[in-house]
Amino acid sequence: MGSMLYKLLSMAIGLLGGVVAGAVYKQLWKWISGEEEAPDPTDPDHTWREVFPAAVLRGAVVGGVRAAIERGGAQGVRRLTGHWPTND
Repeated sequence: MGSMLYKLLSMAIGLLGGVVAGAVYKQLWKWISGEEEAPDPTDPDHTWREVFPAAVLRGAVVGGVRAAIERGGAQGVRRLTGHWPTND
């Protein structure tokens, strides 16, 4: 029961997490670079030196937000059911 609840919860919250990660990344990029938009990896007008840090930052933000959401969801399921969802 707990793992099914966890799967449903994680799918719903995962969508919200994508929105949150995008907003966090956009604000961090503005703060770090002073530019509104990060360089697109396929834009021929940007160099590796411009594109690579943006990609690394995006990966770190998305990974961190995803980990926080998954962990929070698992803890929420444990509070509701008394069992860790991946141990069911």
